[in-house]
Amino acid sequence: MPATPAWPPRSAPRLFVAGPLSEGGAISLEGAQAHYVSRVMRVAAGDAVVLCDDLTGEWVARVTLVGKRDVALSIQQRLRPREDVPDFTLCAALLKKPAFDLVLEKATELGVRRIQPVITRRAVADKLNLERARTIMTEAAEQCARTALPELAAPLSLDALLRQWQPSRALLFADELGGESAASAFAARPAPAALLVGPEGGFDDAERTAIRAIGATSISLGPRILRGETAVIAGCALWMAVSGDWGTDDAAQFVLEQGRTLT
Repeated sequence: MPATPAWPPRSAPRLFVAGPLSEGGAISLEGAQAHYVSRVMRVAAGDAVVLCDDLTGEWVARVTLVGKRDVALSIQQRLRPREDVPDFTLCAALLKKPAFDLVLEKATELGVRRIQPVITRRAVADKLNLERARTIMTEAAEQCARTALPELAAPLSLDALLRQWQPSRALLFADELGGESAASAFAARPAPAALLVGPEGGFDDAERTAIRAIGATSISLGPRILRGETAVIAGCALWMAVSGDWGTDDAAQFVLEQGRTLT
């Protein structure tokens, strides 16, 4: 006897929609979302679509009608509650558009709770299209099966960020001139925490002095000079492995022990 297919199938489209969602409710997809599920994913009546509302969690819905411009869905049941992501903020200097797009995408996939773009003296950009940035983050969250969208703040100058910094949140500063090993620093300063990463040209001496003046911890992300987007990915991944929600498995413990031998 053949096994009953899993419901919903792993191939079901996954979308963030306006909520709150509830069992037995109905929802209609329009515009780009309707085009995606009907033309790209080619759903038909009876097929499953997974929905998240960034409020109540993840739900499975059944397609009831595929129209020319909309797709009607009936919400069946909740699959998961909204996840409780670690209280970890990424403060990332603005980079050129393709590089900062990568920062937004990968920080979302890695589980960052909040992203604070920062304007520094050596940054090559000083503006960010917040609507476009949120679209990038939403698509990344859909792809990685995240149920909670990261918060995105408007860009702040580094001076403004430091003036309003609350000492209750540990600030870990990726310093290309060196510092405490990242693994050890992250283990000693769990959530609430934040990682500050500079632009392509790094921080200047005055900025570095101001950062340290508020009690930030200088950390090293290894023996090589990393591009801004690479430093973000490396730092966020390491924090999640050591102090985040990746668990204390053998790999994370190995990384932590290796970091301790460098201090």
